[in-house]
Amino acid sequence: MPDVVAIEDRQQQTWASGDWAMIAWVTVIVGEQLCEAVDLRAGQQVLDVATGSGNTARSAARRWGEVTGIDIVPALLERGRALAAAERLSVTFCEGDTQRMPFPDASFDVVLSTFGAQFAPDQEQTARELLRVCRPGGKLGLTNLTPESFSGSMAHAMGQYLPRSPGQPSPFGWGTEERLQELLGKAVTSLQVTPRTMVFRYQSAQHWLEVWRTYFGPMRQAFGRLDASGQEALSADLVALVHRMNRSGDETMAVPNAYIEVVATKR
Repeated sequence: MPDVVAIEDRQQQTWASGDWAMIAWVTVIVGEQLCEAVDLRAGQQVLDVATGSGNTARSAARRWGEVTGIDIVPALLERGRALAAAERLSVTFCEGDTQRMPFPDASFDVVLSTFGAQFAPDQEQTARELLRVCRPGGKLGLTNLTPESFSGSMAHAMGQYLPRSPGQPSPFGWGTEERLQELLGKAVTSLQVTPRTMVFRYQSAQHWLEVWRTYFGPMRQAFGRLDASGQEALSADLVALVHRMNRSGDETMAVPNAYIEVVATKR
């Protein structure tokens, strides 16, 4: 069995090593769509799990929800507070682990997570926590990257150089209906899964790589653990992946990234 606590510590350090807020702009439209998908109502108690810099939390606050965002990276929470203040939105941000959230049972009407909860190492415990803090009849709204997505392919490319911990399940399992049924099926009365796509747009494949090497924690860590030849090989693989999936028709980058939008009602 993998050492979940050790994996959690490494994940916290990995995400803290970058600045997700600098590349999370692509999730703004995702969070807006997710709030509509769960039919979020004014006055509802809303939790955004693994909120990062709070894009989805702010989407919920724009709909007058009573919103809390939780994440393991203090610097991202500070960024979330600043962004919410700039928009004059009321969001409470708190530090905490997705797998052990500091909230009583049935605290929230709506529990959201945008490409966040799926990366927690203990998937069964994460699912239990998402369900625990949601009231009976409340909604879970998740967006999960799929195994065949650009992000899934990128993770596979990096994994050729730095394999995942033995026994640790792929986070992209959350992007399949089969795995969702295993994790949530018995505890929900409905499970709606909708395929969606967001698009990564950059000046070029090389521009994307430069930005993500600078700000995306897992990629920073991957490159940091490789020697010069390994870094060169990984760079070439990632640029080739962009070219393979690019749909721009010119030198710019417009790469679709597949995910599923999940809306479930707690039993």
